[in-house]
Amino acid sequence: MRIGFYQFSPVFGDVKANVSKMVRIVRASDADILVMPELATSGYFFGDKEELLEVSEPIAGESVGRLIDASRESNTHVVLGIPELVEKPDARERLVYNSAVLLGPNGVVGVYRKVHLFNTEKRLFAPGDRGFPTFEVNGVRVGLLVCFDHMFPEAARTLALEGAQIICHPSNLVLPELGQLTTRVRAIENKVFWILGNRYGRETKGEKTLLYTGRSQVVAPDGKVLVSALESEDLMGVVDIDPELAKNKQIAELNDVFKDRKPQYYRLG
Repeated sequence: MRIGFYQFSPVFGDVKANVSKMVRIVRASDADILVMPELATSGYFFGDKEELLEVSEPIAGESVGRLIDASRESNTHVVLGIPELVEKPDARERLVYNSAVLLGPNGVVGVYRKVHLFNTEKRLFAPGDRGFPTFEVNGVRVGLLVCFDHMFPEAARTLALEGAQIICHPSNLVLPELGQLTTRVRAIENKVFWILGNRYGRETKGEKTLLYTGRSQVVAPDGKVLVSALESEDLMGVVDIDPELAKNKQIAELNDVFKDRKPQYYRLG
């Protein structure tokens, strides 16, 4: 299986341009799974909810539709971040989730809504309400997380316990070094492959600037970085893997990271 990321710097508010760029990349891809950044269609640094609503769209909207068409041409499955607009009859306002969408040649495979909202995201997005589901791509179990989820080992462990062999992680990381380190640790802890699809560049609102860290990477179950990007570059990084390796949870002759767990002694609440 060929897996990887496409790192780029989405233009804030220019959905059509961002989607067009991703469509070109997907059409040219030979990957089985390709991970784009968090909120790849829209950019990230929103000043208020109205600004966010202007670029939000339902999963069954134009952006995902165009990428499904591109996916069909190259037979590539794509994971990307999108501000997902949801109209609920019983809600007083329109809800927007910071979502990751897994799509393929046959349409939308699955959606994950970010559970752990970072900083001012709490003022803009509804928290995820679907837990941590897994999905299937070409016979391989895949889990999705979004950016700040990497700080919560329970999230990755839940996906691994559900059989995920690959974790796809669209991100807009702003804390230097941290996400690139924790994703390697999570891969080792759970003996899974990890695709970090981060963005680079900067976005400014008034006197505040967010600087994104780039350095997207694909990590093996032993923590080895198989392919990575620089801090500031457009790059499609793809590598061949054997997803069956993620089914082996043994780390020593007499140790297995799942079989040796002692849940009766853990405090999770």
